[in-house]
Amino acid sequence: MSLPDSNPSRKQSVGPPQSHSSVVQLNVGGQIYTTTLSTLRKYPNSKISDMFSGLMKFPKDGQGRWFIDRDGTHFGAILEFLRSEEVPNKNLMEVHKEAVHYDIKPLIKVLEETPQIFGEVVGRQQFLSRVQNYHENLEVIIRVARAEAMASRYSTILMCVLRTEDDVAKYNDALDSLDSKKESVVSFGPWNAPAAVGDLLDCIKMDIEAKGYKVSLKPHNSDKGFLFKSYGFFYKLTFTWW
Repeated sequence: MSLPDSNPSRKQSVGPPQSHSSVVQLNVGGQIYTTTLSTLRKYPNSKISDMFSGLMKFPKDGQGRWFIDRDGTHFGAILEFLRSEEVPNKNLMEVHKEAVHYDIKPLIKVLEETPQIFGEVVGRQQFLSRVQNYHENLEVIIRVARAEAMASRYSTILMCVLRTEDDVAKYNDALDSLDSKKESVVSFGPWNAPAAVGDLLDCIKMDIEAKGYKVSLKPHNSDKGFLFKSYGFFYKLTFTWW
């Protein structure tokens, strides 16, 4: 919830007082926090410490609190780590994002060692970085699905997944057997990583659903004979709109 501001222009003020033990009130995107300068400056090389070094200029809100124009939902977890090195046990991805923003390296390190973030950052994202144009292809899929959603409950996008260079060599023959518009096929791969085709399909579904869409995935079958069926490169991604 945003706070009333008797001074809409929020005149810039020199940073917080210099006394290391000074109590500071913060308005972080409408969330109010109270702490000390010593807490905020615990890690001298961090951005949050630099912000409260007294050298930067800060706006104040209508009640005279130092204002940080950022979502403050997870700032409490940041503050608890600065106070007591307490590591959060929920909303880890969101807290990690804030820790990166404020450049609190000890918190970033301990969060990246948790199974949840280790699996995402070191495992899944490193795999996806080896799949050329992965994120661009997701945007194409969503854009095409939305364009085809007019007066329809479903949008169906055809994908081609090519795991190896050998698959790429067979791609044109497989495409010739396709009973759909070839220009509507979105292709992924190949990639140099142990992850299988099923792993990539899970990532595609997971990342599209993370954007708020409801989707399902299944192999695309054709009646055009042995050649098409023997490849199994094609998958049907269906968006459900209501």
